[in-house]
Amino acid sequence: MTDETTPDLPPASDPTPEQIAPLPVPMLRIIEVGMAAWVVALVVILVVPALHEGDRDWWPWTCVAGFVLGVMGWVYVWRGRGNASDAA
Repeated sequence: MTDETTPDLPPASDPTPEQIAPLPVPMLRIIEVGMAAWVVALVVILVVPALHEGDRDWWPWTCVAGFVLGVMGWVYVWRGRGNASDAA
């Protein structure tokens, strides 16, 4: 009996950890894009007065905190402590 939803493939064996290689991920570039997004958000919030007055007076500080944490993360990864290859 054949199920029409599954193709006729030979049984696959489970890959060993040596066969599975991690994908290279440009972490510094990802962090830089995130930091740039926080800077853009800060500029928009400061340009539009309605976004940083009254009950929203904390919004610019959120962008500043996001940027500062991004800088800290960038330095952490740049120094090599954020490498997955060195873990475990």
